Order: sequence, then structure tokens, then C-alpha cells
Amino acid sequence: MTQTNTIGWDIGGAHVKAAVINPAGDVIAVYQQPCPLWKGLDQLRNAVTQILQEASASRYQQAITMTGELVDLFEDRDDGVKQIIDTMTTLLPQTHCLLFAGLAGFIDAEQVKAGDYQAIASANWLASALFAAQKVGNGLFVDIGSTTTDILLLNDGNVLAQGYTDYQRLISQELIYTGIVRTAVMAVAQTASDQDQEIGLMAEYFATMADVYRVTEELNELHDQTEAADGAEKTITASARRLSRMIGSDFSLEELPRWRQFAENIRAQQLQKIQRGCEYRIKNVDFSKNNPLIGAGVGRFLVKQIAQSLDYPYLDFADLFPKAIHQTGLTTADCAPAVAVACLAREIF
Repeated sequence: MTQTNTIGWDIGGAHVKAAVINPAGDVIAVYQQPCPLWKGLDQLRNAVTQILQEASASRYQQAITMTGELVDLFEDRDDGVKQIIDTMTTLLPQTHCLLFAGLAGFIDAEQVKAGDYQAIASANWLASALFAAQKVGNGLFVDIGSTTTDILLLNDGNVLAQGYTDYQRLISQELIYTGIVRTAVMAVAQTASDQDQEIGLMAEYFATMADVYRVTEELNELHDQTEAADGAEKTITASARRLSRMIGSDFSLEELPRWRQFAENIRAQQLQKIQRGCEYRIKNVDFSKNNPLIGAGVGRFLVKQIAQSLDYPYLDFADLFPKAIHQTGLTTADCAPAVAVACLAREIF
């Protein structure tokens, strides 16, 4: 068994998340830093450096998974994987560093070859689902993040995934490109209900789902590290004003209840889309009513609601770590892939 701490990294296109696991297997810290990677690799360097400083983690054992290779900074996914690995190994010198390659397991950073890039690319969802499958056995794993939603069927400790790449998973509906922070409102709905009438939404980047969940008072501000659509402040009033622009209306403070109802309608449409994805995954399979929906990600409060709606038990990913220390205000469920990849790698170190 390893005698030093392990840190798991989830390198995304908008955030870097990390989790520190001690030699006993306890999660002692989780971190998240904004990382708009499309702006350049300096964003990744800054985010990782900040986490390393906070965690005093320069000599920890390291395990890495990623999705950031998809951003348009890179020529293609292979180029993205290569550049992210090169950047991370430069930032983490003199440490044992493993890359998560999905079904192929872990590969030592020094032994990664070009032929491994496709397995490493966007495999973070599998790390989370594999760990949940090992712990729970059977269930439906649903990770609703800031940008995307993953829906995976777990059976007898295995992940029954029909797709592997993002392309394949979009076809299988195991990946739904919707989240509770960065997703544009215009990507969730084309029409909405306002003052008892149906109205079309403008196809403009006026508001995001962070505005919706801020107005419904469900958004944890720690989870929103992205600039607002208009670059303005992040308050309920400012979010309601951004939502009003979606239907070409002016905002007045006395009409705030109107915009709460409008936000609730947009929320309901996103929830319905995710719930349909869950129902699609469990139809035509022997899925017991005793099997839980396992919620992960910053939007897992929606998973809990879906479980109640479909009459299944709900299990929070954070409950898999009863001894976790939440010193940053974030939980293990907020950063599930980083936590999972650290735990999985710890069995190898």
C-alpha cells in the first residue's frame, strides 16, 4: 500500500479539479480552479500551480484524467492529449504520475505512446462510473456538472457503457451536453412559458443556466467560476435581468417573481431532458426498483429529484466517503472524476 498522499487530477476545458487521498484512503481535500483552456496553456499552468500551492502537493503521487483535449486550442484530440500530458509532467516533476486510459487502465506518464491518446481522451466519466460500480454494484450513475451530464448503467460492479468516445456517447445518450452553470439557456429551450403564454426564446448568448439556478436559489456560488454572459455581476437581480433579455423584455425589480417563474420553466425543461436520458438507459433492462440513482456533480440535486420522480432510491456520491474532509467548501461529489481517479490509482501505487 502507498505510504504517501495521492492527488487525482481532472483536467477539463473550463475547470481543473483535484482531490487528495491520504495513505489510509481518506479524502482529505478537494479543489477546483477555473481554467478556460481555450485561451491557452498558461490557463492550465496557473490553475494547477494554484492547487499545488494550496495542497502543498509537489511530491505527491499523481493520477490524471482529462476532457480538456476537446477545446479548440488544439488541432485535434491527439494533439490536446499530448500537450496536456507534456504540460502536467512539466508541472509535476520528480513524482510518480499515471494517466487514466479508460478500459486499458493506468499508464505511466513516461510510457504513454501516441497510440494511447484516444484511450486517454475524455475518459474521466469512466473513472467515476468504475469507482461507483465497485462501491455500489448496481445502479444508474448520473453526473450532472457545470457543462455536461453523464448517465451510466452499473451492473454487478461493471459499467455497461455502449459508447466510449464523446461522439459514440452522444449517440448512445450516455452523454447529454447540458449542465447547470456554463450551458447557454438557448441550448436548453427554444420556447418557454411567460405570464401564462408560450414565447420563443432568442438564439442569443444572453444568459446561462447559472442564471436560472441562481434565480431559483439552488446554485452554490462556489460552483460558478465562469464569467456571466454579459460580464456583469452574479446576483439574483443581475441573473433575472439576463434572463429577461432572452425574450426581449426589460427587467424591473418588482417583477422578480415573474422571472422566478420563467427560470422554473427553463429548469423544468432541462430536468425533463436529463430524466428522459435516465429513462432511456434503464428501459429494456432488468433494473430493480431497489437499485439507486447515484448522483454526482454540482447539479446532482436534480438527480435526487429524478430519483424521487421515478421512484428509485437516491445515493449521493459523497456518501461513499463518510470520512472526507471538506475544507474548501467543495465535496467529493462535486469533483467525482478527480476523486475516483485518485482512488483507483491508489490501488496501483
